[in-house]
Amino acid sequence: MSSNGWNNIISESPEDTKEIARNWSQTLVKGSIVILEGDLGAGKTTFIKGLAQGLGNISADSVQSPTFTYMHIYEGGRLPLYHFDLYRLKGADEFLQHGFDEFIEGEGISCIEWPDRIAGLLQPPYWKIVITHVDPSTRRLEIKHYG
Repeated sequence: MSSNGWNNIISESPEDTKEIARNWSQTLVKGSIVILEGDLGAGKTTFIKGLAQGLGNISADSVQSPTFTYMHIYEGGRLPLYHFDLYRLKGADEFLQHGFDEFIEGEGISCIEWPDRIAGLLQPPYWKIVITHVDPSTRRLEIKHYG
């Protein structure tokens, strides 16, 4: 843990990222919100694949980015996983029109890629994960809890 409250972890491969997420998923409880930030291709969906595996009984292969549908629901683990990809979303009003706010802090874990699209709606407590490229195969995962 760094002095600024961020937990910094280095991942050297997609499998490493999934393993980190599998292990970390055990800290999550019903209603947890996980927001993920990073460039396209940084590994946000790869991290969510690991979370799904860590929740149990959810295959990483079944987890796909919901870029064109905004949300996928994965069930079968100890908690449902609500995976949002808001890259194409116009803003918070559109999010609310779809009724997605009902899932936030709901019965499962909400993982939100591109959370800046609904920034005004997100209030602590939540986890923030920032994934950055170190080199073509290495990523830095910065994890911090707010609230």
